[in-house]
Amino acid sequence: MHDLVDLHMHSIYSDGRLTPTQLVSRATDAGLRAMAIADHDNVDGVPEAMAAGELAGIEVLSGVELSVVWEQYQDLHLLGYGFDPADDRLGQALADFREFRAGRSEQILVKINERLVAEGRQPLDFATVKATAGGTIGRPHIGQTLLEAGYVRSMEQAFQRYLVPCNVPKRYFPVDEAIGMIHAAGGCAVLAHPPFIKATDREMEELIEALVSFGLDGVEVYNSGADNATIDKHLTLTRRRGLIVTGGSDFHRDEPNGIELGKGYGNLKIPYQCVEEIHRKAAGYPD
Repeated sequence: MHDLVDLHMHSIYSDGRLTPTQLVSRATDAGLRAMAIADHDNVDGVPEAMAAGELAGIEVLSGVELSVVWEQYQDLHLLGYGFDPADDRLGQALADFREFRAGRSEQILVKINERLVAEGRQPLDFATVKATAGGTIGRPHIGQTLLEAGYVRSMEQAFQRYLVPCNVPKRYFPVDEAIGMIHAAGGCAVLAHPPFIKATDREMEELIEALVSFGLDGVEVYNSGADNATIDKHLTLTRRRGLIVTGGSDFHRDEPNGIELGKGYGNLKIPYQCVEEIHRKAAGYPD
C-alpha cells in the first residue's frame, strides 16, 4: 500500500454521484492509505464511509465542506476534518443550512419551470430533483435533471440557459462562526483549493493572515486546481504561517478527462503526513 491519501471527495449526500461505500471501494482500489468525504454542508455520509473503511482496511477521516464568507470573499470554501460527526451543534447548524438550501433550490426550480413552460416544455418535478440529490439539493442536481430530461446537452448549457438566469442568492456561514463550530466539534479548519479563490498572491497572503486570526488551522495545498509550481508556492506560504497542509482531488463523478480520485488530473500525490498533521492538530480541540 502506498502512503498516499485523498481528503476531498463528494458523495451522493451532496453533489457527487457515488455512495460513501462506493467511494471507499474506489479509494481502496487506488491503493490509498486514508481518505475523507467532504460533502457540502452535510456529514450524513460520514458514518457509512467510516464503517465501510473499517471493513476495507482504509482509514476514513470525518470531513465536511462549508460555504463561508468574509468581507469581499463571498464564496470561500472551508474544510473541516477530524471532528465528531455526531456533534449536536454542528448537526443542527448543518440541518438549518440544508433546510434553507432546499427552499432556495425550490425557488430556483419554480423560476426554471416558468421558463420551461414559456418554451412549451414540461416543467421539472421537485421530487425527481430530490431523488437525484439523495442528500443536500444543489444547483448541480437541477442541472442533472435538466440533462436527463433532454432539455440541455451539457451541464455547462444547463447553467448558461437556466441555472444562472434563474438563480436565487445562496446563504453562507460567517467564517469565524464556521471555524468555531468545527473546533467545538473537535476538528480542525482548512481553507479549500486556494487556486479557485480570485486573489493575487498578496491578497492570498492577507486572506490567510485574516483567517488565521479566526483560528484557521491549515490550507488545502494539494488540489486539482494547482500545478506543481502553485503547490510549491502555497506550501511555502502555509508553512511560513505554521499551518497544517492537506490535500484532495475534489472528485465528484467519473467523466472523460475529468478529475480522478486520488490523482486529480494526474499530478496529485498527497502524502499520509497530511493525515498525521490533522490528527495532531485536532487532538488539541475538545471532542
